[in-house]
Order: sequence, then C-alpha cells, then structure tokens
Amino acid sequence: MDEPAWDAISTLPMVQYEPNAGEAPTERTEIRLAYDDTYFYCSMRAYDSDPNGVRATSLYRDRISGSDHLELLLDTYNDNETAYVFTTTPAGIRNDLEISNDGTGGTISSNTWLNRDFNTFWDAETTVTDQGWFAEIRIPFSSLRFQDTDGRVIMGLTVQRKVARKLERLVFPAVPPKTNFAFLRPSLAQKIVLTGIKPIKTLYVTPYVLAGHEQINALNDSGTGYDQRGEFQGNLGGDVKFSITNNLTADFTINTDFAQAEADDQLVNLSRFSLFFPEKRQFFQERASIFDFRTGGLSRLFFSRRIGLTATGEQVPIYGGVRLIGRMNTWDLAVLDMQTQRQDTIPSENFGVLRLRKRVFNRNSYLGGMFTSRIDTEGNSNLAYGVDGLIRVAGDDYLTLQWAQTFDSRFVDQAAADFKSGRLALEMNRRRRRGFGYTVGAIFSGPNYNPGVGFVDRSDFKYGTTALSHTWFRESGPFIWHKLEALGNAYLDNSSNYVLSSEYGAEWSFSRRNLDGGSVLVKKVYENILTDFPLAEGVVIPPGMYDFYRISGTYSMAVDRTVRTGAVLETGTFYDGWLHTLTLTPSWYQSKYFQLNLEYSYNYGIFDNRNEILNFHIARLRVGTALNRHISTNALLQYNGAQDLLSYNVRFRWNFREGQDLWIVVNSGLNTDRMAFTPNLPRTANRSILLKYIHTFIF
Repeated sequence: MDEPAWDAISTLPMVQYEPNAGEAPTERTEIRLAYDDTYFYCSMRAYDSDPNGVRATSLYRDRISGSDHLELLLDTYNDNETAYVFTTTPAGIRNDLEISNDGTGGTISSNTWLNRDFNTFWDAETTVTDQGWFAEIRIPFSSLRFQDTDGRVIMGLTVQRKVARKLERLVFPAVPPKTNFAFLRPSLAQKIVLTGIKPIKTLYVTPYVLAGHEQINALNDSGTGYDQRGEFQGNLGGDVKFSITNNLTADFTINTDFAQAEADDQLVNLSRFSLFFPEKRQFFQERASIFDFRTGGLSRLFFSRRIGLTATGEQVPIYGGVRLIGRMNTWDLAVLDMQTQRQDTIPSENFGVLRLRKRVFNRNSYLGGMFTSRIDTEGNSNLAYGVDGLIRVAGDDYLTLQWAQTFDSRFVDQAAADFKSGRLALEMNRRRRRGFGYTVGAIFSGPNYNPGVGFVDRSDFKYGTTALSHTWFRESGPFIWHKLEALGNAYLDNSSNYVLSSEYGAEWSFSRRNLDGGSVLVKKVYENILTDFPLAEGVVIPPGMYDFYRISGTYSMAVDRTVRTGAVLETGTFYDGWLHTLTLTPSWYQSKYFQLNLEYSYNYGIFDNRNEILNFHIARLRVGTALNRHISTNALLQYNGAQDLLSYNVRFRWNFREGQDLWIVVNSGLNTDRMAFTPNLPRTANRSILLKYIHTFIF
C-alpha cells in the first residue's frame, strides 16, 4: 500500500451510493487497481477524520458484522449475470461470495441470488493508523474463471468503500440505487479490459482425516425404553480441484465429508407444504448458480441436498463424485455425477446432472437446458429434463420461462404425452426500483411431476400471480424511497379448476435516510382444506373453506449498527381461529472478539370452536468468538418449542493458512419434555464430537 508503484496509478472517482446518491464522499478515499500476469490487485487508502471511529467488529472469515470494509465485485465472464465479490475489513478478515441472476429476483426466480457459502483462494492485508485504515487485496487469476479472446479479457467491475458509523457507501462506477442492492448487480458494473494474463494451471489436492465419537439412543426390542450405545468414527477422504483451462474446472471428491458444515436452522411449519433448507456444504458451492433451474417459488429441478442427505437431514455416506464447470464462448457447461453408499433401507444411488446454457439475443439473455438422473441399485430410476430462458425484452423488463418433465419408473401409469409429469413456469417483471413496477406470472404443475434430484413444495395445480407497484425516491426528508404495492395470487386445482388457496393484499415498504427499513402488509387469505390438516400437536384444522385476514408489520435497523434489531409482528384471523406471531432479531457486535445474534419467534394461536391452543417458542442464538483471524469458535444454540428440543452445534476452527484447517465439532440435543411420550424419551438426544483436519497441497 505504501509502495511507490501505487502512486503512479490513478485513483478511481468514488461517489456516494447511500445515503445521498451521487454526492461526493465525506471522507478522502483513494482506491487503485492493478494486475500482472498472475494476480489482480486492489488497494485502498481509507483516510478518516475520526480514526477512532473506524469499525472492525469481527475476526471471523465471511462475517463483516457491521465493519467498515472494502469490497470488489468482478463479473469475470462479462455475462452481466454472475460475479465474484471479495471483501476485507480493517481487521483483515476475508469475505467472499457469488452473485447470480444479476442480483435480482421476482416471484418465480426469487431468492438465493447471493451465495454466501462460497470460498476460494485469495489474500488480504490491512493496517489501521491515526490517519484511517489501509488495505490491499490480491486475487490469483487461477481462483477466477474467465474467457480470453485474442489475448483480451473483458470483465465487469464495481468497487465500494463502506464507512459504517456514517452509514455511507461509496461506489465506483456511479451506480444509481434504482433497485435493491444495485451496487451488487453485475449488469451495472464498469467494463474493464485486461491483456497478457497468464494464470498458472493450479492443482489443489485437499485430503482430510476425521475421528470422533457418537452417542446414539435407539428404541429397545421390546419398545419399552431406549438403549444407549457409542460408536467411534474414523474416516479418510479428500477433494481434488484442477483448472483445465481459464474457464473450465474439474473437481473430484472421494469419501466426501461435510462434518464442519453448520447445522440446519430449527423451523416450524405452519403451512401444508414442505420446508426448504439451503445448501451449506462447501463442495456444492462454487458456481452453484449455473445449476440453478427454478420452476416456481422455491421449487427447482436440481437441489443438491438430495445428494447425501435424507429428507430429515440425516447424512448418507458418499463414495465420491466429479463435477465439471466452465464456459466455452457463449456456452455455459456444468456436469455433476455423485454416488452414495447404501444406508439401512436406503439403497446405493447414482445422481447425475447435465446443465447447458447459451447467451442469446443480447448480453442479458440466455436459453438453456438441464437433464437429471437418480438411479439406485434396486432398479428404480427417476429421470428429468428441462428447458429454460431469461429474455431481456426491453430496458429493465425481463421474461423468465421454464419447462420441466420427469419420468419415474415407479409410476407405471404415467403418460408423458398429456403433461401430467410436467411443470411450466412463466414470468414477466420489471427489475427496477423506481417509478412503476410489475410482476405477472403463471405456473402449471402436473400431478406426477416429481424431480428425484429436485425440490417441490407443492404440485398438481395451476397458479397465477400479479403485483403492481410504484416507488418514489426522495432527495431529502426521512425516506430515501418508499413503495406501494398491490399483489395477489391464486392456486387452482388442475382437474376441477376450483380455488385451492389465494392471497390478495397491499404492502407499503420503505427505506429511511438512516438505512433502517420496514413494511406494512394487509392481506386476505383463502384456503380450501380437503383433509385434516395437523397444524401442531393437539391442533388440527378440519376440512372446509376458510377466509381470513392477516396484517403484519416489519422494522429492521441498518445492518451496519453495532447494536441493532429487527422486529416482525403479524396478527389476524387464521383458519377458524386467531394467530399472533412476534419475531425479534437482535444483534450485538461487542467487539471483533465477541458477537451475539439472536432470532426469537413466539407463536400463539387460539381456536375457540375446538378449544385448541397453539403456543410455542423458537429461538436461535449464534455466539461468535475469536482470538485472531486464525482461531475462532462459533456456537449455534437452538430451542424448538414445537418439538420440545434444545440443541447445540459448536464449531472450533484453527485456520493455519488458507486450505489448512483443524475443526472440532460438537453436536447434541436435550429433550425438554421427556414425559410426554411413551416410553419416556432419554434426557440427551444423539450426541457427537468430531475432530477433522484438512490440508490443501497446491501444485
């Protein structure tokens, strides 16, 4: 950062993105870019009029936690859709993530455009002085994926500085806040041209060794109690990553293990449909967006949690597999093949995925296809194919379309010709948070649609949705923007066309000048229940047609505050009763050595006609501690009142260097209402302690 070579490079012209878009920075900021044949560099001299106000509230990898930071976005394929993001703070921690879908989403293509679990190899060093803080980022081109055309590489670039105490975000180029998180949209990035890049074809070999002990409680043969047994665990395996070319990477895995992945959140399902849990396992993270094939809402043709996990989240051992991801000219290519072991009544299975996608019409549009297979050793098979597209029609107006069809050997009466095993999703929306906005969508899902390697929340329906909105931006006053939206949707039965469920309402949302945000939503809900619907233990909604009204309000303080909270209050009639829900999400970044994050939800429902009461709490407490950037502990403590279960997941990490880690992971649970069951539950649920060492060799 103090090398004379940096002074010979011009600084980037930074402007405010928030709170006052387009205005000059309030703090002197010098950001410079450079590269050689193997690395891309970014340096920042972040001068500060109040050096004591510089914030560094975390020492844990991938956790910014309201710190000041330098952030670099690189659309390495120049596809205006995907990008890598690299962030560092005054404490020198590294945060990296992937962006897909141009950082946006609608009702069909919504959610998960931000992959926070992605990690790769790069370096960051920082220092804090009485003048401010200073940072340098070095990214090897071997950690990026890009296309070289006649010695030229075109990328999109966005650079940011965040002054946390002022809630001020500086950005280059001068990205206007026309959508949520516009500064993370690859299509709005500045185009840069690099020449003479000669990245090394790097081979990463990452073996692991694992040892531990697990305590299991199993019902005895007579069914009168539980027997406790202990099992020692030991395992060897590893991963290999090889960059075949600048834009084609192969990954191999043997005896795959995910012991260090964080436990799933405890959730309560107050709907009639399946809950969705995100993928947290590292092997499935890099360029995961290329495998993204949505078929409406949370449903998707490929869902990596189908591999090596049961429907309840229990691990199924994986023999190994291979993944190939890359780009050739305007084509994206991804191949995945994994083989699981037999476990109890679950046979050994092979999972295969082929994904192709090609840019068409313009730089913001593509057409693609996917094929998936799930074949077990007992002769059962599930095959699926799909075609999809994203078309930029004009300006910020986009058309999304998906068609998928499945073929399952267990459905002998399935007829492919009548589309009973198919699913079609269409959506037109405006990706802009200014002035008039809209979303119009439709889904058709056949009764036999069943992607064996995918996720489906509900099937056998027709669906339509419409949302119309208007957003106002204010140059002054308490609000940066506020939006009024009218929305509605309905699910219809395929055979009879009667309404299964619907929602209609209006929402007002806003962002304040201090970056707090909130909303108020009023809606009318209709549900047609055909069979008994168990809502919770002792609470069953009988068949019938129900109209009820709900109102909710949310408020969330700016994420850059060291002490902050969010709150959600929802109330109103619920089927033939009332349901009140309160959710609080306080956070305290006490220092870079210690932080607390709590998520608490209380649900109280009363159904007078049946004298039934729903009353339970859900709580998740995350405790983060760190001695330095290399040694840290993270604990996740959860209480699920609906299941009377208290559980904890504690992960100690000693990161010697990038790719070399020692993990100690402890998992356990306590049954808080043992006497409610016959036979009585053991006080302690299954418990395990695992030690895992990972070492990456780079060739």
